[in-house]
Amino acid sequence: MNAHTTAAPTLPIEGLESVYDTLAHAIDQAGAEKTSLFLVKLALLNANALADAALFQQHVQSALQDL
Repeated sequence: MNAHTTAAPTLPIEGLESVYDTLAHAIDQAGAEKTSLFLVKLALLNANALADAALFQQHVQSALQDL
């Protein structure tokens, strides 16, 4: 049996720049005292949309690298 894998879709650079800008503005809007809460809520919403706990855990580990 031949396993067929497909790459996950990715955003082009322009899409990543747009996401970065949106995130930066939202963090500013949340304010320093609520940034952590905002990021947790955003992560949970995205984890739910991703619908893959193991992949979410991989993303968390990747994000922790080189902080």
